[in-house]
This record gives sequence, C-alpha cells and structure tokens, in this order.
Amino acid sequence: MNFGCQQNPATEAQARDNDNTEDAVYGAKAGKQDAKPIESRSRLGDGTSHSPYLCNLISFRKGYRTRESLANSRQRGQSVAQMVAHSQGFAGEVSPRMDRYRPVAIAPWLLVVAALVVLIVAVGGITRLTESGLSITDWKPITGAIPPLSDEQWEAEFAAYRQIPEYIEVNGPAGMTLADYKFIYFWEWFHRLLGRVIGVAFALPLAWFWAKRAIPAGYTPRLVALLALGALQGVFGWYMVRSGLSGEQTDVSHFWLSIHLLTALFTLAGLIWTALDLLQLKQHPGERPARLTLPTALVIGVLFIQLLLGAWVAGLNAGLASDTWPLMQDRFFPQVNMSNGLFWALTHEPFLLHFLHRWWAWVTFFALLLMARSVKGAGDRQAAVAIQATVGIQLLLGIATVMTGVALWVAVLHQLVGALLVAAAAWGAHVLGRRG
Repeated sequence: MNFGCQQNPATEAQARDNDNTEDAVYGAKAGKQDAKPIESRSRLGDGTSHSPYLCNLISFRKGYRTRESLANSRQRGQSVAQMVAHSQGFAGEVSPRMDRYRPVAIAPWLLVVAALVVLIVAVGGITRLTESGLSITDWKPITGAIPPLSDEQWEAEFAAYRQIPEYIEVNGPAGMTLADYKFIYFWEWFHRLLGRVIGVAFALPLAWFWAKRAIPAGYTPRLVALLALGALQGVFGWYMVRSGLSGEQTDVSHFWLSIHLLTALFTLAGLIWTALDLLQLKQHPGERPARLTLPTALVIGVLFIQLLLGAWVAGLNAGLASDTWPLMQDRFFPQVNMSNGLFWALTHEPFLLHFLHRWWAWVTFFALLLMARSVKGAGDRQAAVAIQATVGIQLLLGIATVMTGVALWVAVLHQLVGALLVAAAAWGAHVLGRRG
C-alpha cells in the first residue's frame, strides 16, 4: 500500500511484519479470526489519498509500534486469555488448555471415590450380617488402622469385647473363642480401614487441585462439603457403635444404623452428581450445573423412604420376620404389636416394617421405571438402562433375601445393588436436570 510517503523499504517491511505479528497474536488471543494489519484499517475510500499529515501519522505510528509491539503483545494476549478464562467460570490465571483439562481430571477422581463408597457399603453389609460391628470397642482414627499384632494385644482386645452386652448375653453363652473373635474383628477393622482410605483418597487430591488452583469456580464449596460429609460419616459410625456398647441393648440402634447408611448413600449420590456436572462443563463450557426438578425429587423421595425402611429392617433383624413371599405368616397383612401406639409400631415393630419394606418396594419400582422412561426420552438411553437394570435386580434380590432366610451373600448383594441403584438414580436425575 502506497500513500505517497517516502520510507526506507527495509524499515517499512520490518514495520509491516511487526505490525502483522502483533495484530495476529492479539486477534487470536481475543478470539478474532479476521485480525488484519493496521494498514488495511487505514484505507480511505479507494486508497488514493496522499495527505502529508496522514503519511506522517502512519510513519510515526509504525515506528512506535515497531519499537513496542513485540514487548506488549504477550502481555495483552495474556490479559485477554485471563478474561476469557474468567468469563467461562474458571478461577486462576491459566491457559485455555488447562480450562479444558481440569474438569476431565477431577471427574474421574470423583468417580473412583464413588466406587470406593459402593465397596464400603457392601463391606458394611457383611459387617452387619456377621454381627461384627461391635467387635472393636473404641475409636482410634489414626492408630486404629493397625490391627493387633501380638498375642497380648489380641487378648487385650478380646477382654474388652467380653465386657459388652453382646458378648455377655449372646456370644459368650454361645461359646465364642478367640478365633471366632478374630473373624468378626477383621470385618469391622476392614470396614473402618476402607473409611480411612476413602478419606485419604478424597482429601489429598482435593488439596492438590486446590493448591494448583485447578478447581472450576463454584465447585470448591461443593467438594469441601463432600469431604465434610465423609468426616461426618465416620462420626456417625462411631455413634452407631457406641449405641450398642451402652448396656441397654445387644445390637446397635437401628436409628443410628439408618443415619450411617443413608449418609453414605447421600455422599455417593453427591459424588456422582458433581462428577457429571464437571463432565458436562467440559463438553459444554459455560453450562450451568444441573438442578433437581420437582418430578425427579418426588421419585427420589419415594426411593429415600424405601432405603430408610430397609435400614430399619436390617437394624431390627426384621428380615427374619418371614421367609415366605408374597404372604407373611400365611396372610397378606401380618399380626402386628400395636400396644405402644401407631408411631412406635411404624418405627420399631419388625413385622410391620418388614411388610412395609416388601410392598413399598413395588411403589419404588414403578416410580423408577417412569423416571427411566423420562430419562430415555431426554436422550440418554444408557442412564435409563442403568436404572431399569438395577431396580429390577434389586427387587428380585429382595425377594430372594426373604425366601433364603437372609442368606449372607444374597443379603450382601441386596445391599450392594441398592448402592448401585442410588448411583443410577442420581445419574438419571442429573440427565433430567440438565439446563442445556
């Protein structure tokens, strides 16, 4: 382009190259795909103007930009990149590549922790069904990770166990030996060890992501809340154990057992939900987190009632109230002790709770099938199949648990699939709550 200005050709070429370099860098950083050199923006009409003033202005501008452009382009490009990252909802001064990397890194970590929660729920079922939950009579969050290693240590632990009502009234008269005690000790110790592993597997990566400022904006409070739920779960577990050491009963309180179990399942659902939010954020930057819709909340409420009833049935050993299906005691509605009132019966009566759990299961079954249909209509067939498969298998395992007289491994599978059902329901609820 010639405005009639007399310049050294080499100087003019250098200025033009520097000018193009800066504008290209700046335009790319700001998302401008059509960035052009300054001279293309300086045309007047058909480009035939030869104003001396204009020539002097362009010469001065090019000379100035020749000296300053390369020094400033990087700084201005970084500022634009930071503005873009901030507008996409991320915290910290990081590159766009890292913006895409962080949700992908955090989501699989949360899913691994969720798998560990499913495992600990299954081991908790074994601990309950083998009557192992009271075998460790104290709570040592750190040193308790190491089991007894000598004969003297084992004798000390067994001596402490022999002081509690479960041994005095049940296992002592049944002739429990040290070898028998070691068996139940293992399951309670392993259950607690898994709790510690989950705590470390969540806390250390969370601290690393936080230190690296790699957590998307708005997700730090949620991740800290999940960590707090995990810590609270350990506290609830100890209160549950302590309820069986008080001398008032030989088993743990079924209320504390339900709190302990439902907190674990709520944490599991939170892990799944947060991981799915992060995966959606990666695929659709700027998308808001999913919300819980009213129809979905009603289905989750139905599922919650069934899980609560199941926890109470487990805590009261009410699964043994009947080994026949569909009738109980050769009748549809069993004989129920109502002498203490309806509320007491609804919260303590084994036969009534067994009856409610086995028939509310059908309400839960159909509610979840309707939810799965909506999820499929929303375009996620895999989530719909997961809900249908887990709720169907869970129903069959519940019937099998009753008809086998609460056989150990059938009952454990019933609890395991229950946890998987919660995960599948959380997945489906997330699909229905996505805002696009």
